[in-house]
Amino acid sequence: MSDIIENVIGQATELPWLWAGLTAYGLATFIAVAGVIRTQGRAVGAMAVSRSHEKLVLVIVATGVALIAIALAERWVRIGHGPFVNLFELLMSQLFSLGLVFTLVYWRMPVLRPSAVVALPLMGVLGGWVLALQPIDTPLPPTYHNDWLWAHVGLGKIFLSLSLVGTALAGVILLRHAQRFAGWFRQMPADEVLDGLAWRFMLLAFIFHSLMLTAGAVWAQDAWGRYWAWDALETSSFLNWLLLGASIHARLTYRIPIRVGAMAIIAVFVFAFITYFGTPFYSEAAHKGVI
Repeated sequence: MSDIIENVIGQATELPWLWAGLTAYGLATFIAVAGVIRTQGRAVGAMAVSRSHEKLVLVIVATGVALIAIALAERWVRIGHGPFVNLFELLMSQLFSLGLVFTLVYWRMPVLRPSAVVALPLMGVLGGWVLALQPIDTPLPPTYHNDWLWAHVGLGKIFLSLSLVGTALAGVILLRHAQRFAGWFRQMPADEVLDGLAWRFMLLAFIFHSLMLTAGAVWAQDAWGRYWAWDALETSSFLNWLLLGASIHARLTYRIPIRVGAMAIIAVFVFAFITYFGTPFYSEAAHKGVI
């Protein structure tokens, strides 16, 4: 068995690119944290001077995204199909999509850049996890030869990426009320502004989650002759959709306190994390009927 694993690792030519990408993510995390610590004592008017580290973070994260993209392409060519089947591939591709969406937000919305000290460590959890897995190749099941599958997977990755941005802002809202971290985020907008932005990202996430479920149902109908089967992953995804929808409804209807709303956003992200990456631990197959 060990010979087989060593042989698989030897063939996995994408690993150096993956390790290099994760190293870039780790370096960006270190610089982001060091940067917000260094700026905590500066006046708000010194923003342009004290935030010089953010350009470096942007370049390094973007480099990490590019390196992981090369790793994905390398694996795709080597195994002959999209690397989105087993847990190693799910984590690897998720590191790419999370990094890509967060980099775009980081680039286009400079005022939100300090939230990287929350988002990047969350991505680091996935990075540490993927390093603990064997890069075993998994054949593409016959039912995966369906264009709706790729729409389903892509929409799901956008949903989780937007949720990550909302969670990072929610994390800032909660952390800045702790005395130890209050100075880290004093350059960012007030809680009310961050709260509004976080829920806008979660509303977008809700739209993509809904589209993901719809595309998945169409795929299931073409693949297995049924739209829905209440298997472990479908049930968990549906509950996650309900939780997100209920949270948005509560935010809009009852105007819940900002910090309660922030905790609701984080709960949605944690639920989604368990749905995406925890289901393989208690379900024999990601979807009932996968062949």
